[in-house]
Amino acid sequence: MDNPCLTAILKRMEFDTDIAIIGGGLNGTTLALALAKAGQHVTLIDAQLQTTKSEPGFDGRSYAMALTSTRMLDGLGLWDALSPDAQPMLEIKVTDGRAGDGPSPMFMHFDHAEIEEGPMGFMLQDRHLRRVLLDAVAANDGVTLCDGETVTVQTVDAAGVTLTLASGKTLRARMAVGADGRGTGTGQRAGIKRTEWAYRQTALVCAIEHELPHHGVAHQFFMPPGPLAILPLTGNRSSIVWSESAENAARIQALPDAEYLDVLRPRFGSFLGEVSLAGARYTYPLGLSLAHTMVAPRVALVGDAAHGVHPIAGQGLNAGMRDIAALAEVIADAARRGEDVGSDAVLARYQEWRRFDNAALALATDSFNRLFSNDNPLVRMARDVGMAAVNALPGLRRGFMREAAGLTGDLPRLMQGKQL
Repeated sequence: MDNPCLTAILKRMEFDTDIAIIGGGLNGTTLALALAKAGQHVTLIDAQLQTTKSEPGFDGRSYAMALTSTRMLDGLGLWDALSPDAQPMLEIKVTDGRAGDGPSPMFMHFDHAEIEEGPMGFMLQDRHLRRVLLDAVAANDGVTLCDGETVTVQTVDAAGVTLTLASGKTLRARMAVGADGRGTGTGQRAGIKRTEWAYRQTALVCAIEHELPHHGVAHQFFMPPGPLAILPLTGNRSSIVWSESAENAARIQALPDAEYLDVLRPRFGSFLGEVSLAGARYTYPLGLSLAHTMVAPRVALVGDAAHGVHPIAGQGLNAGMRDIAALAEVIADAARRGEDVGSDAVLARYQEWRRFDNAALALATDSFNRLFSNDNPLVRMARDVGMAAVNALPGLRRGFMREAAGLTGDLPRLMQGKQL
């Protein structure tokens, strides 16, 4: 005679996968590879088709990858494929000023020679990083990719989580991870609330070719409407992330290429010679978005799903990489101890590790943007004096460099170049 209670218990013990990751962007794919390396079976659910994301010109963004983030990519076996397209960042120059007036005499200058570990980081184009991640996912037997799929229902019980997909399929996992961006459906379905506000700024993003070599120097030029970042790519090319008011950005983005460059040149200056566009132009609205908690029963959030910050310090993706390294380590250690990897106790360790750092980053980027994106003469004077003071004190300058390289704080093993 069948025992209905035993049948129910056995049913709860049946899992299609250990961990379901919702969102197949850079954070989701990197986490899938890290967890698979730790012995977990992972299902990666991505709303976009892999064929679309594999197109050479899929996205025009580039990323400033901190040294510790590149260590993790190396530990996952990806760096050999990435390094030919990676540009080392050897120096960072930070200046203040107005478009067409040139920089103020007060500045900060960071040189990688002042730290022992090497370059502070590397610039990588999205199209190269995404291709390598997708190829690695396709080659990994521990990762199952469900592309062109979205989650419509997310049900949690004491043993696991059941996901219903738009196609009607269901997926049973020990836990789910939301890597689905600032509008995270995973977090919403888990009842996680957020604090959000817009900066009324838009980032204009493009790549340019220039006449003179950049020598691996990254520039951050603070102007009243917002910062302009000039980030070195391989060859005589640089990535531009240029913040303007939302109204101005819409007007500038609508211009033909030649007129767009006419607006950029006074902001950019002539130190790299003649410039021209190298590819498409993009815009991204800027704002802050911070989840009140990074975990819920059987659910964890990583990357922008947990914390979306202003790109003023170039740390958004690197913070997501730290989330990934920390969560993968917590899960790997729990599995070795025979713990339920999706239990409240395990997820609480992840949140305790990452929540304060992410809140501090959100506060810092918000404060920097408010401090530097204005034209008040007294504020300008104070920040210029502050930059000069940092530049004049070797110990403080070195601390800023180590922070930019991701070398401070409680680093997960993957970011130390160690295995899980």
